[in-house]
Amino acid sequence: MAVINREPLTAPHRTRNDAVLAAGVAVLAVAIALMGGKGTWPDPLGWTLLLAGHVPLVWRRRSPVVALLGVAACVAPYHALDNNHALPIPATLLALYTVAATGTVRRTLLTGVAVLGPTMIINGLTNPKGALEFLRISGWIIAILFIGIDVRYYRRYVASIVDRAERAERTREEEARRRVAEERLRIARDLHDLLAHSITLIGVQTSVAAHVLTADPERLDRKAVAQALDDIAGTCRTARGELRTTLEVLRAHDAVVGVGTDLGAGAGPGSVSGAGDMRGPLPGIDGLAGLAESGRVAGAKVELSVRADGIPPSVGAAAYRIVQEALTNAVRHGGREDLTVRVGLWTADGALRVSVTDDGTGGGVSGGANAGGGAGSSDGTPGFGLVGMRERARSVGGTLDAGPGPAEGFEVTATLPLPREDKAR
Repeated sequence: MAVINREPLTAPHRTRNDAVLAAGVAVLAVAIALMGGKGTWPDPLGWTLLLAGHVPLVWRRRSPVVALLGVAACVAPYHALDNNHALPIPATLLALYTVAATGTVRRTLLTGVAVLGPTMIINGLTNPKGALEFLRISGWIIAILFIGIDVRYYRRYVASIVDRAERAERTREEEARRRVAEERLRIARDLHDLLAHSITLIGVQTSVAAHVLTADPERLDRKAVAQALDDIAGTCRTARGELRTTLEVLRAHDAVVGVGTDLGAGAGPGSVSGAGDMRGPLPGIDGLAGLAESGRVAGAKVELSVRADGIPPSVGAAAYRIVQEALTNAVRHGGREDLTVRVGLWTADGALRVSVTDDGTGGGVSGGANAGGGAGSSDGTPGFGLVGMRERARSVGGTLDAGPGPAEGFEVTATLPLPREDKAR
């Protein structure tokens, strides 16, 4: 099958391989002669013409028509001398097959006519009463030509499949890289919002401290000044830790992009909430109620449970984006009218745990291209949402898993580490 699928005109070592093949066909002709059978034993001139007719086969793929003419130039006088007519048949059929397998249908048909005409003349001169023999020879020639045409079309078909698969793979990888870059830009935009919020808060706290210092110097409220300075220091530590964590991810250019996964939290059509592309305040777990309400408006029963307080803005934004994408795809690919989506957030072991589980039917369709996974779009084509959610989890040093639920549907779980106080300092 590898030999049949390979394009003959561009195959490696084709001249060397054809030389070996020509030698093998010549050995086959000699073996046929030694086994006897009908026909006159070739004389020295006949043997010379027979073996010379195999030499053009060395260049059969480089110049198929020239090789066929070379074989015919030696085989025609060989037959005219009434030698054993069966001996040159393998070389002739191989040359005919090469012309059919490497050329157009028109050239193949013209070649068949050009070969059958002289064959009919030679057969009529050497064996006028052998009409049945001529039909047998013509049938072999026509069969070989049609086999060559069929193999040529098969090779073109296989080549087109391989080319489409390669183009699809390249497009897939380019699209995945583009979506990851978009998601990282979104993370950078959220980081900008976070820093702007932190700097604004520091400015307000500094103004409070300055006001306390200048309002009434004789009655200085040292406790208020100390509290304002402590707030400024805490805000700086929090912003610095979140900035360091996010920049470590943004600087890593070797993100692993999984084929068949999904990206673009909140970026695709049909999103539960359009907050993913807003440049307003940094989203957080406080906005999950709005996401749940949007899911209910879209027709799903959303059960929201949040047992977490004091979540840093960067972790809250990551959790928000993950829930947004998982909820969007649950509604989009749930596959049932009474879809129930359970969204839970809680803190455990120094991390924020996120779980989005649905009872849809998408999980059993394609093994992941379903409701919660976001691995496919509404038209059945693979998407990029899982990559986006994983990228969002990685932005805060966390992990994300997605797959079929324990009973039915699909489940997305994420573990987002919470920054430690000593690390922030």
